[in-house]
Amino acid sequence: MALFDLPLAQLRDYRLDRPEPSGFDEFWDGTLATARRLALPPKLHEVRTPLSGITTYDVTFTGYAGQPIRAWLNRPSGVAGPLPVAVEFIGYGGGRGLPIDWLIWASAGYAHLVMDTRGQGGSWRAGDTPDPDEHGAGPSTPGFLTRGVQSPETFYYRRLITDAVRAVETAAELPGVDASRLVVTGKSQGGALALAAGGLAPDRVSAVVSGVPFLCDIRRAVTITDSNPFHEVVRFLRANPLAAERTLDTLDHVDAVHFARRITAPAILSAALMDDVCPPSGAFAAYHAIPGDNKHIEVYEWDGHEGGRSWFDVTALEFVDDRLS
Repeated sequence: MALFDLPLAQLRDYRLDRPEPSGFDEFWDGTLATARRLALPPKLHEVRTPLSGITTYDVTFTGYAGQPIRAWLNRPSGVAGPLPVAVEFIGYGGGRGLPIDWLIWASAGYAHLVMDTRGQGGSWRAGDTPDPDEHGAGPSTPGFLTRGVQSPETFYYRRLITDAVRAVETAAELPGVDASRLVVTGKSQGGALALAAGGLAPDRVSAVVSGVPFLCDIRRAVTITDSNPFHEVVRFLRANPLAAERTLDTLDHVDAVHFARRITAPAILSAALMDDVCPPSGAFAAYHAIPGDNKHIEVYEWDGHEGGRSWFDVTALEFVDDRLS
């Protein structure tokens, strides 16, 4: 993919000047209050794996509307703790897979909770959590970005973002963790969920790692890329042109730039200038929305949506370790 978004010099100054939807805080406060009221204690049981240096637990916690969400918890074996804890969210279409897929954070000395993604896990890594909500039906384009998009109340990402916040709250209460050193992390969709969780649970989150984040400056993204998932919105609106304003208003309620404005923890993001899946202008808009100076954005001029790969993993770990030590 060639360069297609703004030049880097303009990206470094790019900001989203669109206000958040009216009632944004009330919408999310009410959604989370309901989920917390219906929450049950998490269930953990240890599972056997070939990983002698990692102890793994299969975790079930309650997310949106008290619905069960699966997760893996990996922690370094033989270390009593309390350990810093990283909560990781997964990219679009993927599920939690196997414990062996998630070794970086536990190898670095963290307890590592990997949240499964409701209804996903059929594209590139398997998942174990259904999306049982009644609002999952209705007209939509194949994928998740238009599922229930007729209103913020029925939208798929209302449920998924609530799951992410509940994963943070669950991780903070696990035995053997230091809740004062809690990191949220992810790439693409996972990066958007890290921004959302960091903004909606600022009192819980100590650091935010968001690689090439999805769901940033959505109204712009759907007009400058032909790649999925953002192109799902374009296809949906071709079939439903009268639903355009209602659809865009719903998407505004999950735009990660609005959550970024509420982040109080140190944050590191990445942007890739040839990324046609999550355009770099969205990552810069989120970066500039985060208050204060304790933040950093890594720019990969020659990358697409791979967004720095292991290079970013190393940089992110160093960033977090420096701020949590």
